[in-house]
Amino acid sequence: MSVATDYYGSYVDATYGNPNKMAETFEKIIRLPNKKSDNHGRFQAVRNFASVCFPETKYPSLLDVGSGLGVFPFLVKKNKWPCTALDPDPRAVAHIKNKIGINTICGDFLLIPSSGKFDIITLNKVLEHVEDPISMLKKAHDWLAPGGFVYIEVPDGEVARYKGPEREEFTIEHLHIFSFLSLGVLCAKAGFLVQSISRLCEPSTKYTLRAFLR
Repeated sequence: MSVATDYYGSYVDATYGNPNKMAETFEKIIRLPNKKSDNHGRFQAVRNFASVCFPETKYPSLLDVGSGLGVFPFLVKKNKWPCTALDPDPRAVAHIKNKIGINTICGDFLLIPSSGKFDIITLNKVLEHVEDPISMLKKAHDWLAPGGFVYIEVPDGEVARYKGPEREEFTIEHLHIFSFLSLGVLCAKAGFLVQSISRLCEPSTKYTLRAFLR
């Protein structure tokens, strides 16, 4: 594994294996009861914030960056929101397109030009994996519709450190670990106004920081 992890190939091979394994893992995650699902809490948080920003009758369009298996886009579609999933790995994109049936974009978010504007952009556990998270977050400006917002999640190293260095938050593929303060600094340097930052221990026991940006 190099410092700049190859999310186009070897990472997917090591994490999910073949397409059948990807489908099995996806099914296992989406079958989790709400109380045990990180994904359920994630969507609830996004929906609650959206209810303040948009009319009740509006189904906001959402771009999910770094979708992986597509468990979050699956829930977005289930709630009838227009959703597009973006991921650099062709196998992940094919899985999402065939299994979930939503719009997909295959490519590096930092390199591809904007192909549309979205009311909501989500980066769930993405920024810790890239060498330059400020540039990655800045790129969201190109895709964000007027009046929209960005939702991000990153590992909360500030809390996880008290539980020991073997925690998942400190895995080798995480090039950055965030504190409450450093996440706010990241968002400001990327040109966003922080609406809220909160910390939580998810049902999976991951310590997470989540933020809403305008």
